[in-house]
Amino acid sequence: MSLNSKPGLPTPWAEFLEGLNALLHEQVQLHCIGGFVASYFYGLPRTTGDIDYNSVLSVYSVNDLQEMAGPESALARKYKVHLHYVAVNSIPEDYEARLVEMLPNRFNHLHLYMPDPYDFILSKLDRNSSKDRDDVEWVAKALHLKPQLLRKRYEKELRPYLANEGRHDLTLKLWIDACFQPINKEEGGAI
Repeated sequence: MSLNSKPGLPTPWAEFLEGLNALLHEQVQLHCIGGFVASYFYGLPRTTGDIDYNSVLSVYSVNDLQEMAGPESALARKYKVHLHYVAVNSIPEDYEARLVEMLPNRFNHLHLYMPDPYDFILSKLDRNSSKDRDDVEWVAKALHLKPQLLRKRYEKELRPYLANEGRHDLTLKLWIDACFQPINKEEGGAI
């Protein structure tokens, strides 16, 4: 699933995450989204200064983690990178079943998970910034994603829970038209 062939994380990420792991005394699972996932695990050629996460499973709260590794933390001051909690409104209902651990067995307390590429794309649907569209285009083309699967997941696991379906339907259509390889009707039919 990952395009990243690098054996490990670059500086300062490795040191930052090791520092965070050293502060933890219990297991922590972070569900990560955003530029960190796109850059280091889907191969997007840009850097990022934070790890966006939308969920934490732990005895630690979001506030605890932000104090340890958020923008104002000692770790952030030392390494110039940080954790960033984001409330994501558009993520498929069953995304947790498809999460993949990014750095298995790397840390004893810290476990970072990323969504599969289709869930990653759908997590960007609500915000739809130019950076989000760039991420969508890169991941869709680099991983040769199938627009039919994206649309099916959207319709089954996300659309029923959105407040403005028309806006999101249009955004998804525009993304598919602009970011995905054209479909050969013999290989997959119409969308």
